[in-house]
Amino acid sequence: MAQGQQSNRIVVANARQALDQLKYEVAAELGLPNYQGYLGDVPSRLNGAVGGHMVRRMIQLAEQQLAGGAPTAPRA
Repeated sequence: MAQGQQSNRIVVANARQALDQLKYEVAAELGLPNYQGYLGDVPSRLNGAVGGHMVRRMIQLAEQQLAGGAPTAPRA
């Protein structure tokens, strides 16, 4: 395994709460309202969808920041 892939660690410690909130919002949008606690019974396809939508939303926010714009509602 490559050096950068050994662990998922948050670079900015204060961002953990915001990332968790984003995860729960995305999960609710995908129809997973109770996406907390034990997730062993959630199929990996759904977990991957949550992560993929989180990345899309983070990219959108970064693009808006680089363009100097204020964040808007997420794209579908």
